Amino acid sequence: MIVDDNAAVRRIIRHAVSEIAMEVVECADGEEVLPLYEKHHPDLVLMDIGMPKVDGITATTHLKSRFPQAKVFMLTGIDDESVRSLALESGACGYALKRNLTQLDEMILRALEDQRPGCS
Repeated sequence: MIVDDNAAVRRIIRHAVSEIAMEVVECADGEEVLPLYEKHHPDLVLMDIGMPKVDGITATTHLKSRFPQAKVFMLTGIDDESVRSLALESGACGYALKRNLTQLDEMILRALEDQRPGCS
């Protein structure tokens, strides 16, 4: 699942994961995450942080409280250590910057191979 408020970024991420993803579900805001996760149960959620209605950290906190097994990977443009810490505290498995999507497949595969339920 790709969660990002920018449609162009979602397209870029979809293209970047097209070699390893059998199915991709997209949504444009954190408020859409719970119903879509419940419907599709994706293997991994690629979550942006800065979204207009419900930010990625709040969405991750809600998702993990309802679905502790959910694997969330923050994929954002925010390069800030305090935000990174908040994201990981919310239950995210990892944190990567959008400016470096060249290794996205590798990061996703590592997150999926992590045997800890929900990466936490």
